[in-house]
Formats: sequence, C-alpha cells, structure tokens
Amino acid sequence: MKMVPTVLFILHLPPPVHGAAMVGQYIRDSKLINSTFDCHYINLTTAKSLQDIGKVGLKKLWRFLMLLITVFRYVRQVKPRLVYITPNSCGGAFYKDFVVVQMLKWMRCRVVVHYHNKGVAKRQNNWFEDKLYKVFFSRLKVILLAESLFSDVQKYVKLNDVFICPNGIPETLEVEAHAERCNAVPHLFFLSNLHEEKGVLVLLDALKIVKDRNYSFVCDVVGGETAEINVQRFREEIKLRGLDGLVLYHGKKYGKDKAAFFEQANIFVFPTYNDAFPLVNLEAMEYKLPIVTTDEGGIPDVVKNGENGLIAKKKDAVSLADCMEKLLEDKDLRKKMGENGYRKFKSNFTLNVFEARMAEVLEYIIACEDRENN
Repeated sequence: MKMVPTVLFILHLPPPVHGAAMVGQYIRDSKLINSTFDCHYINLTTAKSLQDIGKVGLKKLWRFLMLLITVFRYVRQVKPRLVYITPNSCGGAFYKDFVVVQMLKWMRCRVVVHYHNKGVAKRQNNWFEDKLYKVFFSRLKVILLAESLFSDVQKYVKLNDVFICPNGIPETLEVEAHAERCNAVPHLFFLSNLHEEKGVLVLLDALKIVKDRNYSFVCDVVGGETAEINVQRFREEIKLRGLDGLVLYHGKKYGKDKAAFFEQANIFVFPTYNDAFPLVNLEAMEYKLPIVTTDEGGIPDVVKNGENGLIAKKKDAVSLADCMEKLLEDKDLRKKMGENGYRKFKSNFTLNVFEARMAEVLEYIIACEDRENN
C-alpha cells in the first residue's frame, strides 16, 4: 500500500466568513486533497467575528497561546512532511503569524505559505518590518493566487520558490444561467462586507453621478456590517447622496438567498482598492454577469478589460460611473461579457480545478524538498 505524505494545514476557517476562510473550508472538505495526503487541520483564526478582526485583547492573546501549543503538539505527534499555512501579509496579524512560522522552522518543518492577501510591498520600506520579512521568508516556499501578485513579495522571494494557484469556488448552478435578465429597470449588485477598502462608499459616489446623469437603476448591496461601517452609517451615506429607494441594503445573505441577487442582477460591481483575489468576481462569472471592478491585486488575471468586464480606476467615482453607464446602455455588451466570463470560470476557476492545482502544487513542493535534502 502506497504511503501518502502527511501534511499539516494551518489555515483560516469560518467564522468569520471571508475569502481566506472559505478557501480553507474548501481545502478541509476536499476529497481529492484528503485522499492525496494524510491531512491534519488547525484553525489559524483568532477573531470570532468581522468586528473582532484587527482588535487586540486578552481573549485573543489567550487563543493565540493555545494556538501555539496546539501547533507544537501536532508537529510532535504527526511529524508532517510539509506544513501549509495561510499567513497575513502585514499588520498585527502578521506578527502573530510570524511567531507561528518561526516556531515551525525551529521545529525543522518544511513550510509553504499560501497568501490570500497582500501588503508586503507597502510595508517593506519600514526598517523593522523589512528585517522581519527577511527572516520570515527565509527557507519558505510561497503559493500566490495570481502572477500579478508576485511584485508584492519579490524583494524577499525568488521566482523559483513561487507557485501560482488561483482560487476556485464550487459550482452552484444545476442549470446554466442565462446571460439576459428581463428587468424593466437594470439591477446593479455589490456583494461584500461593508469595508471602505472594498469601495462601497466610492460606489455610492458613482451611483449619485449615474443618477444625476438620468440613468435608471436599482443597486442591491449584500454583506455584513463591520466596525468601519454599520447599517446605520451606511443608510446615512445612502441618504446623504439622495439615493434612497435606489440603493437597497439587505445585510448578510447565504445560499439561495444570496443566489437570488445574482439571478436578478444585470451587472456586478466590485470597486475594491485592497484585495488579492476576491471570490465574489468568480461567483458573478458563474452567473454570466459582466463585472465592473478595479485593477487591484490578482483581479487582472480574472477580469480582462473589455472581455468579461470593465476596469475602473481605483477610488475614482467618475471612472466607475463611466464603466457602469457603458454597460447600462448596451444590453448586447452585457450579454457578450457575461458569456465570456462564464467560459473563463468553467475553464479556470471552479473548485475542482482549484483542488487539482493545489494537490499538484503540494506534491511538487514535497518532491522538491525531498530532492534538496537528499
């Protein structure tokens, strides 16, 4: 009987629900990955809610200490051939993950880090963090979500230590979506938790411009409240711009409730200015929606300007409004881009494709590490 290599996965799992946690859940539930490796899982998350992210407290410190003890025990017990971890790239969460990775190295583990975020390049000019990054990335293999994200870590990582593995999502539709929507008034759709960096306030500014140019629309906003923007503030921002009745906030939605908004929408809008590889764009592609988004992180590897969507300038409400107007005016263009996006989704961004890529990457890293150490 063939012995499968043992892999310890230290990754984010929901709650809270965000991109990295959802991919962590997909990995943990993957039949392919669990049959290819002897898998063991540890939850890296110390935040229990979206509002808890970024905060420091005694409870989170205690959870972190318990995490270190758990990691230590697992490594001693299962003796993994490879440890896979999904660290944060910067800020307070990076310091926490730095400690975990250094402990793994001290225990002589082979480590691969899988980045679901970015921000290294923005912090590398700080002398203290520069030193930390040099130590952190030493003797690491790195998985990135897109080739365009290499620039974020290229100061510290050699290209031959980098592997590209785009995320994928489960196919949710039993019947292929129709690219045309029979709405008397076009529906725009924004899906994300209410973080400013996701561009939600820029979206409101752009929608005011679109309204003032006498376009008809309804914009549905779905996502959880955050410490930055709660429901009261968001509704005040809507009212401030005179968008009452045009922008509708629906809170968090999952499953069929979320699907209903994709099914109704004509255009998906996601004007983020701080993202690595947002999964929401992939969801929109499955539903054959044209996408208006930004040239941020790994998005250019997913949304090609003029092919399956339009790229607006970051933090630029006028640019965003111009893109939305172009699609509001051209029903045939919406259909064409939606069909192009769907084909791209099926070829590159389904969960099955992701699982196969991830298993292949991990097998290759283990084989490379074996050759380097023999």
